[in-house]
Amino acid sequence: MGFKVAVVGATGNVGREMLDILAERRFPVDEIAAVASSRSLGTEVSFGDKTLKCKALENFDFSGVDICLMSAGGAVSKEWSPRIGAQGCVVIDNSSAWRYDSEVPLIVPEVNADAIAGFAKKNIIANPNCSTAQLVVALKPLHDKAKILRVVVSTYQSVSGAGKEAMDELFAQTRAIFVSDGVETKHFPKRIAFNVIPEIDVFMEDGYTKEEWKMMAETKKILDPKIKLTATCVRVPVFIGHSEAVNIEFENPISAEEARDILREAPGCLVIDKRERGGYITPHEAAGEDATYISRIREDATVENGLVLWVVADNLRKGAALNAIQIAETLINRKLIAPKKKAA
Repeated sequence: MGFKVAVVGATGNVGREMLDILAERRFPVDEIAAVASSRSLGTEVSFGDKTLKCKALENFDFSGVDICLMSAGGAVSKEWSPRIGAQGCVVIDNSSAWRYDSEVPLIVPEVNADAIAGFAKKNIIANPNCSTAQLVVALKPLHDKAKILRVVVSTYQSVSGAGKEAMDELFAQTRAIFVSDGVETKHFPKRIAFNVIPEIDVFMEDGYTKEEWKMMAETKKILDPKIKLTATCVRVPVFIGHSEAVNIEFENPISAEEARDILREAPGCLVIDKRERGGYITPHEAAGEDATYISRIREDATVENGLVLWVVADNLRKGAALNAIQIAETLINRKLIAPKKKAA
């Protein structure tokens, strides 16, 4: 017997990706529902070779649903996830609403799958920030080998991380520049076309942005609270795929060659690292792929035990939709949930 799954936020970038990945991976679904706000009622979305009509969240009954993949934003999740969880449905939430709650596991299956058992306290599991997910997949096997002390990361984040309107803005601005029209800025604080913006999310009192703070807090919760991390998060004019330049300081010695061998064997990682022209991965090549790609592995001579990496992944997949579905698969594989019995 398969599971009944609801995707909340089914009309958004990540919601649509969730439906695509559920079909691609042949997730054991008996019944699937596309759910969105009332203004999207009746909107059609694809699930494999089927077309689903969106149902309104406000009127949807979750009591017969086994798994809810929530991708409707933090405010919606804050209100609805506890209600849905109370009906016996496990919520896997893609927003930041529950990531820092001590009673909600924050999971990247390749990194801390054992922590998933704590979901029963609230029936909610949190998905990490897109930039954090790919980072910890690369850090985990290296941490196991040589113990990470400090990480300095600079991100190059695509506009899809800010939603469909942000993607539309990059497209419209690029076209306007080519035809010498006026460039209109709505979503971003400055022009994004042919530019980079070192501001993602709101500024905090210490000068860091909320996106940078998320990476610090989430890496500690997922991987190791003792790791020190500092980040600079930058939006770049790329449609899909986040890239990260990662500088790591270890307690114990580790060579670039050792790191390369470890990462080649690590779950979720794919090493593309030839020391020649074009011998690395770019976000364009990572789009539509499941792996976290690692390139430019080299030693940092400025610290005693240091490495530098280039890490790239599709932010809509590993950074969001794929990770959520891998969490659901982990629940099933570990027999932590079973399909609800259907009424006679």
